[in-house]
Amino acid sequence: MDAQASSLGTAAELSPYRLFSRAEWAALRADTPLTLGADDIAKLQSLNDPISLDEVVAIYLPLSRLLSLYVAATQGLFKATQRFLLAEDGKVPYIIGLAGSVSAGKSTTARVLKALLARWPNTPKVEIVTTDGFLLPNAELQRLGLMERKGFPESYDGAKLIRFLSAVKAGEHKVKAPIYSHLVYDIVPDQNIVIDRPDILIFEGLNVLQPPRLPRGGQPVPFVSDFFDFSIYLDAEESLLRTWYVKRFMRLRETAFRDPQSFFRKYAEIGDDEALATANGLWDRINLANLRENVLPTRPRANLILRKGADHRIEEVALRKL
Repeated sequence: MDAQASSLGTAAELSPYRLFSRAEWAALRADTPLTLGADDIAKLQSLNDPISLDEVVAIYLPLSRLLSLYVAATQGLFKATQRFLLAEDGKVPYIIGLAGSVSAGKSTTARVLKALLARWPNTPKVEIVTTDGFLLPNAELQRLGLMERKGFPESYDGAKLIRFLSAVKAGEHKVKAPIYSHLVYDIVPDQNIVIDRPDILIFEGLNVLQPPRLPRGGQPVPFVSDFFDFSIYLDAEESLLRTWYVKRFMRLRETAFRDPQSFFRKYAEIGDDEALATANGLWDRINLANLRENVLPTRPRANLILRKGADHRIEEVALRKL
């Protein structure tokens, strides 16, 4: 555990978090039933991000139980507020923000949570949206000289992202979000996914917990996290994140990179040594820089921190005190 992470556990009486070991957190499952099988789990995991049935039982079942309680409480508060205001607005989705580094396993975590939460009776409709769709198109990034800053805060269409979340949180029907293709490494023109008032929206991305720069004039600036009801940060040591990134890169050379349409096809055609050097260079130059400058500093803003160990297992859970 690095110094920053261990600081969560120092001076426990002053920390905003309550820490749980893996075993302590697993005990909070109580009688929550396991509704996923091994085949379901295999379909939910991402490339080079293994997850076992034991991980689901120990970590994600207790988390789904906690989130179900939070959602139910929020739904009750919303109804009470509606009665007070004599309003008849429709339901408002509960939004969960999911942050963390490249290669931390956010996509797998989002899909597992979606599968579990959709099985609770008060939240049958759960959707996932990633911030990738809100990246500026490659042509615009090239014009601005930002292709090597892709994934950094300045590479996103922040206004479009805020408008999307605002519409979802306002309970609007059929809100559109852009689609991003990891194959061509770009926004797919004229294609969208439609979010139609889900019970829960899981909003996943590198920088979803980062506040914008405050203006000098004092005018209001909305944060992405202003629209979240709950937030999760998926954490791991830098050395592990590098290892997982490089392993994924090398595996993609044998799979997706070989597709003729792949933006990264050139990396499938070079030797292993050159590919390894390329992967480490990309990590150091782009992903590690973004992690240190923008992603990791947002960790203390999360309601829940899931700390991964070397084998991708969650070893520690930090839950913000109410």
